[in-house]
Amino acid sequence: MGKRALITGITGQDGAYLAKLLLDKGYAVWGGMRRTSNLNLGRLAFLGIEDKIRLIPLDLMEQTNILRVIEGIMPDEIYNLAAQSFVAVSFEQPVLTAEVTAVGVARLLDAIRTINPRIRFYQASSSEMFGKVQTVPQNEKTPFYPRSPYAVSKLFAHWLTINYRESYGTFACSGILFNHESPLRGMEFVTRKITNAVARIKKGLQKELRLGNLEAKRDWGYAPEYVEAMYLMLQQSQPDDYVIATGETHSVREFAELAFSHVGLDYRDFVKEDPEFIRPAEVELLIGDYSKAKEKLGWQPEIRFSELVKIMVEHDLKLISR
Repeated sequence: MGKRALITGITGQDGAYLAKLLLDKGYAVWGGMRRTSNLNLGRLAFLGIEDKIRLIPLDLMEQTNILRVIEGIMPDEIYNLAAQSFVAVSFEQPVLTAEVTAVGVARLLDAIRTINPRIRFYQASSSEMFGKVQTVPQNEKTPFYPRSPYAVSKLFAHWLTINYRESYGTFACSGILFNHESPLRGMEFVTRKITNAVARIKKGLQKELRLGNLEAKRDWGYAPEYVEAMYLMLQQSQPDDYVIATGETHSVREFAELAFSHVGLDYRDFVKEDPEFIRPAEVELLIGDYSKAKEKLGWQPEIRFSELVKIMVEHDLKLISR
């Protein structure tokens, strides 16, 4: 029998790519998702795996539900990718963000401790925890300075994961993932907002693109490669935390410039800065040092910035053409 894995947030970008990776490795995969009348299985369908996942209702705000799901599946590994993950929304809904993104992890970890302490646990931490960065580049020892309710919630979950590892011997790892994108990225994220707008403008369906802080710099990688790092963390002999990044930083302006130039357009003719999209507390610069992951996991990124932008623009051009 192959291993059993439970992925929370399976309908998201990372959940879909991770599910495919685990299926390819012979896992039986369960996908936890919130009860809803509108099942969003588009990403799973895009990867051709929607009929290979065992979907199960799972709400990180309901402890009894979590206990029953874990008892029913008895997974070898749990990957927690579920969160209220949109930074801008976290300023509008800080309590909900904390309930799901922070306290939800406490519920999962304590369920593991109660039901089967041998379950291996992956927590999706975030480079947003570095926030107002204290050192450049950022690694596992860089002090945190979160700048949004989302980042504060992620930091709670990150430290709690460490606490359960040290207090109870839980095999619990956190991947401090820097921004990672793909054609499956949600339209509410700036990268996909840009590439989709490029395709629509090129096809004459849109006239302009409004963005927030064009000078914000991020370390952007390719999501399918990043989920491989998640898997590798849970295959080690000892649990630990790892920064997953590319070691390069680029501004939102650079992303827009490259995306528009790919279709022969000048971004300055279409991009407008809009104060509506400026965060109350901005994160100006993120760039990760992935040397620990390279040394201990044998992981390193292959797809670089320009190729990532090209992949996303080409996907959205095809999508709009259809």
